[in-house]
Amino acid sequence: MLSVLVIGYVWPEPNSSAAGSHMLSLLRLYKQQGWNVTFASPAQTTEHMINLDDEGIAHCNIQLNSDCFDQFVSDLNPDIVMFDRFMMEEQFGWRVEKNCPNALRILDTEDLQCLRNARHQAVKQNREMTLTDLYSDIAKREIAAIYRSDLSLIISDYEIELLKNQFSVPEQQFHHLPFMLDLDKLPHQVPCFEERAHFMMIGNFRHAPNWDSVLEMQRLWPQIRQRLKERGETDAELHIWGSYPPPKATALNNPKTGFLIKGWAEDAYDTFKSARVCLAPLRFGAGIKGKLLDAMVCGTPSITTSIGSEGMLSDPSQWPGSIADNDDAFIEAAVELYLDQQAWLRTQQNNKALLKNRYDGNQTGPALISRIKALLENLEQHRLQNFTGAMLNHHSLKSTQYMSQWITAKNKLESTLENQEKS
Repeated sequence: MLSVLVIGYVWPEPNSSAAGSHMLSLLRLYKQQGWNVTFASPAQTTEHMINLDDEGIAHCNIQLNSDCFDQFVSDLNPDIVMFDRFMMEEQFGWRVEKNCPNALRILDTEDLQCLRNARHQAVKQNREMTLTDLYSDIAKREIAAIYRSDLSLIISDYEIELLKNQFSVPEQQFHHLPFMLDLDKLPHQVPCFEERAHFMMIGNFRHAPNWDSVLEMQRLWPQIRQRLKERGETDAELHIWGSYPPPKATALNNPKTGFLIKGWAEDAYDTFKSARVCLAPLRFGAGIKGKLLDAMVCGTPSITTSIGSEGMLSDPSQWPGSIADNDDAFIEAAVELYLDQQAWLRTQQNNKALLKNRYDGNQTGPALISRIKALLENLEQHRLQNFTGAMLNHHSLKSTQYMSQWITAKNKLESTLENQEKS
């Protein structure tokens, strides 16, 4: 029986973020193989984290920059180690290589942090993204982590093309893995047009692209509401849902204008099914957007940007709603979809085929397991073909390892001095 160690950047919160949902689907996939699964994280536990005991998954806290992890991973002796985002590979990858050299090392990128950061920098300066933005220090760290790993999970085919064309990463180093849905457990019937009301947004407020989109809607909402009033619709509201709303978000709540900060959604699907239209004016970001996939599942038309829809389907003209990259187009689409029942119904026609063809976990899950098993059987040869990764792992000036060792030694010295002072 194989043993899997997953090192999480945070504890899984499937009801708070798409990343949390994606992580849980991976953990469940590994459990379905009969593998022993352990989840470990240096992060603090949270009120919305899933109960891993209920999933039959062992779990423990680990420390950053501490030699105690070496003993922990040696005792566990996993066959597979998966790092949640490149920062965890930086922190723990070299320790895994040192103590468990034969373990298959997988990097779950979630989305490309360097792409999201590059777009954010461009948005903040109100300009187009450049290669200088993309080729940042974050990119150097993230691409190095991809090379050091035996396999990297890439959620978006757009990001796969970016890795191949901009960073020359060979295809043998990554695997396309979009969100894995259990189609049999999805809603088979959803409320009709007349049974729904109001617009909605949803997303973790701690995620910078989500907060930026809230501010965008604060700017656009008065125009949408005015256009609706001119056409006789006076009751429409915008309900904004998401975990961890900060005071600056709750301060935006304005019942007089119908701009309502709702906060935590107990059941995201129920929230989607009650809304008539989902709005997501995302100006930057990466990966694929779980909120927009949830909208498809619940038959809720969505209006988003090219960045919001990126990597989610091959033909943008088939988007279940509207893709709008300027204010006028976004406002017009919001008004039309909210009022026009026939247009609203047309957006639902391709949902089932899209979900089946692209997000069926019964297809994408087994494909990943087959890839992992093939690598386990041929790991030595696979690593021989990844000379760049071997070079990065071997290099005597590995900053991640020696910085961590320096911090470990510093912490030990400070602890010793504190104990001497107490005695």
